[in-house]
Amino acid sequence: MVKDFLKIAGKRLNSRLIIGTGKYKSFSETSKAVVASGTEMVTVAVRRVNITDKNKPILTDFLNTKKITLLPNTAGCFNSEEALRTLRLAREMGGWKLVKLEVLGDKKTLYPNMLETIKCTKILVKEGFKVMVYCTDDPLLAKELEDLGASAIMPLASPIGSGLGLQNKINISMIVKQSKVPVIVDAGIGTASDATIAMELGCDGVLINSAIAKASKPITMAKAFKHAVISGRNSFNAGRMKKSYVAIASSPKSGLI
Repeated sequence: MVKDFLKIAGKRLNSRLIIGTGKYKSFSETSKAVVASGTEMVTVAVRRVNITDKNKPILTDFLNTKKITLLPNTAGCFNSEEALRTLRLAREMGGWKLVKLEVLGDKKTLYPNMLETIKCTKILVKEGFKVMVYCTDDPLLAKELEDLGASAIMPLASPIGSGLGLQNKINISMIVKQSKVPVIVDAGIGTASDATIAMELGCDGVLINSAIAKASKPITMAKAFKHAVISGRNSFNAGRMKKSYVAIASSPKSGLI
């Protein structure tokens, strides 16, 4: 069998599950969830990490960065200026070029501000960044981001942290079918079955944070998501049966008594 890798901007990952590192009770819990999930990539909110106080613990003390790729993101940015400054800082701090862009519209919905997102994507690509872009589930805007040079399209399933799951499977499917870069569902996933559905639609991966971190048993939930993503991908690759609006007998018609 050919190994089914996830490839993003030339980087090859065995796992199609990406997880966030916020909202956990401790860095120790974060580390355990990362291991349990089997992920090889985690997001790090650059604006919220400790990089100056050496008396406080830092996330990288708890992660094996030889096995885990850190993906700096712009969580908490509400315009292109903030996002650009944040990612340029990330590049200066750690040399990161593969980044996640997230430009929010307002604090209530946390929906992407697509005008600012498009503006920022265009600039970052010109500066040599490999940009994974959080966006709405609008197929036209997703295509525009790809045409601008985005390395991955990351449409929301539903509002960030809502746990509502995929609210518009039709649009997600349209984005998957038209995209030549990876499509990774980001935001709103609530439980493992949501991740399986996303993968069965043909998405290349899912990004999870709140659904794991806010579960009653985060480590157990991380394991559940690991298997859900694998199961959904296998189901997609297997090719589902055709739907029918009438019953079709499963037993053979020949040799009836």
